[in-house]
Amino acid sequence: MDSREALVALNMIEGVGPVRARSLIEFFGEAPKILSASKGELLRVRNIGEDTAEKIATWEKSVDLAGELKRISDYGCHIVISSDENYPASLREIYDPPLVLYVKGELTAKDKNSVAMVGSRMTTHYGIETARKLAYQLAYVGVTVVSGGARGIDTAAHQGALSGKGRTIAVLGTGINLVFPVENAELFERIAANGAVMTQFPFNRPADKQSFPIRNRIVAGMTLGTVVVEANLTSGSLITANFATEYGRQIFAVPGRIDSPRSKGCHDLIKKGAKLCEGVEDILSEFEYLFPATNRPPSANETGVLPALELNPNEQSVFTAVKLEEESSIDEIIRASGLPSSAVNVALFSLEMKRLVRQLPGKLFVRSK
Repeated sequence: MDSREALVALNMIEGVGPVRARSLIEFFGEAPKILSASKGELLRVRNIGEDTAEKIATWEKSVDLAGELKRISDYGCHIVISSDENYPASLREIYDPPLVLYVKGELTAKDKNSVAMVGSRMTTHYGIETARKLAYQLAYVGVTVVSGGARGIDTAAHQGALSGKGRTIAVLGTGINLVFPVENAELFERIAANGAVMTQFPFNRPADKQSFPIRNRIVAGMTLGTVVVEANLTSGSLITANFATEYGRQIFAVPGRIDSPRSKGCHDLIKKGAKLCEGVEDILSEFEYLFPATNRPPSANETGVLPALELNPNEQSVFTAVKLEEESSIDEIIRASGLPSSAVNVALFSLEMKRLVRQLPGKLFVRSK
């Protein structure tokens, strides 16, 4: 048995969890040795009591490891553990990082630049459209959108990111083979093809009141910040925001109508110090380091090479249409690029984020110097 398989088994033992597992690994050195230890040896480990030691010493009676490994293979997912390069780096920093992640799709280096977007399951048209728009714009400029795959704001965030042809990750509060809500089956397949669906729970683990807060800590822990789009005062999305605060991550809250119960949670977050979010610029301005200032080569007193910016065909056409030495109106850019106004607006937004063009008063644009 290798370490990956041993961690899968440990993750399936009731009452072990990430914190106790860390104490066990520190004591025994590696996961396989834990599973072969006697009850007496296990009792010498800090935080391991009689009941837990008994469950670990007799783990083969309750854990079907061979069956779980077969289910992983048959389902087409894979296991990511903390020592893997693609385990989310930010997630390693939290108090209780998951022992294993069941992943369908792929986690990539691009996901280090990720933002969580969460909100109520019972939402309004305003909340849905705002979540879709923000997620679309974040994904379009290369930020991975992470959410929980639930009804309402979560679903809208995933849909928006997919529309922006970017990456999105759904973190589930169930086993990876359980689709909850059932109507999101096709959406989860699309997410897996353009990002990842993942969970820390073994196969067939149903959702319950405990599983969702456990899921929420992963959403907050693997991201740079959390955007709450719409939430009442008892919304589970506020748990995600609390975790983000605990981890020292940025909190953003979208304001709503002052008489709407579905916005009370967001307004309360703003009162407590969350950044008011009126548009994607409010989010990206906190993470300016995601975007290099310019494509210029380093000057004589600088070292290294600045990363080159990649432009898609629409961005390249719009960038070319913006004049070198004078201001260009939006109508002039549309005519010169030959693109529809909606495509030009999206491309200009992305070029602004990449610091290649600047918007002046009156909807005029110039190239950045």
